[in-house]
Amino acid sequence: MKPYFVHETAVVDADVIIGNETRIWHFSHIMSHAKIGEHCNLGQNTFVDRGVQIGNRVKIQNNVSVYSGVILEDDVFVGPSVVFTNVINPRSFIDRKHEIRPTCVKKGATIGANATIMCGITVGAYAMIGAGSVVVEDVPPYTLVVGNPARIIGKVDEEGKSVAS
Repeated sequence: MKPYFVHETAVVDADVIIGNETRIWHFSHIMSHAKIGEHCNLGQNTFVDRGVQIGNRVKIQNNVSVYSGVILEDDVFVGPSVVFTNVINPRSFIDRKHEIRPTCVKKGATIGANATIMCGITVGAYAMIGAGSVVVEDVPPYTLVVGNPARIIGKVDEEGKSVAS
């Protein structure tokens, strides 16, 4: 018996590392060379691209694609239908895989439902991104950002509670 759970409708390619007690749900696809930590939960219809690194205790809700170049550190929460990009100016007729810009979501950060995270940025530790936000630049640790484009509206603690600035 495997020390993790993969739903029968999910596809896990060869050369994937999956940590103990991780759960991968319906219709998900994990591509080769991805690394997923322990105690993670990947919701229905999650796509994890080649070489993606996901830390421990990460929760990814339904309908999220985590593309090459994205790193999710420990304790990250990714809300439903969050969008990650990895190339700044994609064209279907031009191969730009060599232009992937890395994106890092630091320990304990939260990304709300339907947020879009542009490539090449860092979301700081324990930062919180409001639902529907479009993040186009780095987010400092312990900050709350909302809007399009996302802007800082406050500070949060490790539990996600607002704190005085």
